Amino acid sequence: MLITEIAKKAKVSPATVSRAINQPQIVAPDSLARIRSVMEEHNYVPAPLSRRRGPKARLSEQRRIGVWFVGAKANNPSLNWFQDQLLQIQSTDTRYRVDLRVLFSSTPDQLPAALAAEKLDGLIIQGMEPAADCLAKLGGLPHVWFMTRRSTSFAGDYVEPNNEENGRMAAEYLVQQGHKVAAVISTDPDYSAVARRVKAFVERAAELKLPVHRILGHSNPGVSYLEIAPLHSESDLLVRALLGSVPRATGLYIPVDHFCGSFFRRLREAGKRPGRDFEAVLGNYNPVIYHNLDHSPAAIDINLPTLVRKVVDHLVWRIENRTSRGRIGITVSPTLRPPQPNGHSLD
Repeated sequence: MLITEIAKKAKVSPATVSRAINQPQIVAPDSLARIRSVMEEHNYVPAPLSRRRGPKARLSEQRRIGVWFVGAKANNPSLNWFQDQLLQIQSTDTRYRVDLRVLFSSTPDQLPAALAAEKLDGLIIQGMEPAADCLAKLGGLPHVWFMTRRSTSFAGDYVEPNNEENGRMAAEYLVQQGHKVAAVISTDPDYSAVARRVKAFVERAAELKLPVHRILGHSNPGVSYLEIAPLHSESDLLVRALLGSVPRATGLYIPVDHFCGSFFRRLREAGKRPGRDFEAVLGNYNPVIYHNLDHSPAAIDINLPTLVRKVVDHLVWRIENRTSRGRIGITVSPTLRPPQPNGHSLD
């Protein structure tokens, strides 16, 4: 049985299953109980690391790296996702010998207070884009931007999802499904990932002769987007705008998924049903969010585990090749996850 299958049955993320196997003391008791119940039901016993299948590579030198969340409060549990992903990778691949430190700063113009004391080999930056003078203070410390850059002016190396491919893939999917009118719907239109996905979706839809309604929420300049709390009132406004649009859109592209639960709930309250009145494709696949929806729409998976591997690999390369010139950018292609059958068809 795969970790992903256990996660689905226990209604948790695969990373949480990995933590339950490797560090059960840090898993919430109710989640741990569900995971162990599923494992017992299917007679799943994880093998010791030394006996797991696959090539046993020579152990690499351990690296002490930091993940700096810019624009976030310290010790926010919602930002444990990087640690969770890395734990899952380390549980199956002994080459990833990383001593991870998580750092925070509430604004982009200040360095984390603990940075000097950590004596890091390298740094992964995520969140708001640090101010130029703040980056300059890093000196020769190798660093890589992770996830969508806030601007194309970021001067260093980066690893990010291919947002343009995400938007194009969504447009192509909705056309293949036979939709004649689509809508792209999102909160936080200023967030760079949203902006890129929306632009790519609209452009590809135009090439495919698919009319698109752009239904976007309010601008939030200066927001970090690391600590997004979906506003139910905004979902209500988005649903009203969708229902008031003419001609009626049956194909919906939702570039980010953090608000889709409340959005689908508002549609249901308005008498609209998936498969009958609309079909959605999400621009992200977060198992915790996805498994708690009232239906299972198509989703474009940004492949977060691959992204984490790539950024760690590249940071280690940059640590070992710090004198190499040139800026290196790495993008990871998404994967379309088809919807689960629901027995409905569009009118």
